[in-house]
Amino acid sequence: MPPLFRFSQIELPWALGPPAGRYLLREPDHVPDGGPSHVLVVATLGAPERRTLLARRARKPQSQPQPDPTPVTTGRATVIAVGRPFVDEQQAAAWLREAGEDELESDLAVLNRALHSFRLVVEDPYLAPVGRHQALVARVGYGAGEEVADGLWTQAHELLPSARRQRRSKVLHPQARLAALLGGRERPLACEELALRARLDLDQGRDREAALQVLVALDAAIAELAADTTAAALADRLDELREQRGPVARAAQSALEAPLGPDDSEAVAFALGRIEAALRARAVANA
Repeated sequence: MPPLFRFSQIELPWALGPPAGRYLLREPDHVPDGGPSHVLVVATLGAPERRTLLARRARKPQSQPQPDPTPVTTGRATVIAVGRPFVDEQQAAAWLREAGEDELESDLAVLNRALHSFRLVVEDPYLAPVGRHQALVARVGYGAGEEVADGLWTQAHELLPSARRQRRSKVLHPQARLAALLGGRERPLACEELALRARLDLDQGRDREAALQVLVALDAAIAELAADTTAAALADRLDELREQRGPVARAAQSALEAPLGPDDSEAVAFALGRIEAALRARAVANA
């Protein structure tokens, strides 16, 4: 019996970017000539032919109020863990009974690492990582190597996104702030965007990039919040941010030379959390 491997698979309403095919991935800290830890299979699923839709539209009255929506391609990514195949199908079935969002999240990190590499290769700043909420379909399962690489499987189940109910106040607050930003009643801060970029780097495991980004975000937050109309209400938080400047600067300097150590990584993560907390407090003060 051929070896069985676990996999995660998602489908998205756009082409992923890398050309369709199979890609070998190794863990970042593994030796280059070691065995791969994962195989990423990228596929682009076709959309209905545009001329068919145009022909159908031509038969409709000229007074049609709006055109048919443009068909889009669908991208499918399958992340196969090839480093540790299952001993037998019984072990695979036992794994699948417990598999769910945690396994999908782990494999999404592998996919996003590949997408980040492709972004650097093609120099495309608009190529973004994939989030769980963007998936049209998400599934986990297991199957033989060639079977899974071809989009098939022995056993799998789809994962349904959890529908979290939010209080109305939680839903309306972003809408109110969006209206204020778009209407010019509130100005966005540079540190908000910088903090978001730092959060993305940190969540995707790019600690060196996160350290450099957090240093800039921290300096911007200190300067901008001190000059903001809410500065008096944020005095304690500003003092806290100033205290983080030294540890973050040391971490950023280390990041120029080598991967971060545990202490530097903790300092970067903590400082970013305090920047985010200060920005949330500003939003409350402006409400």
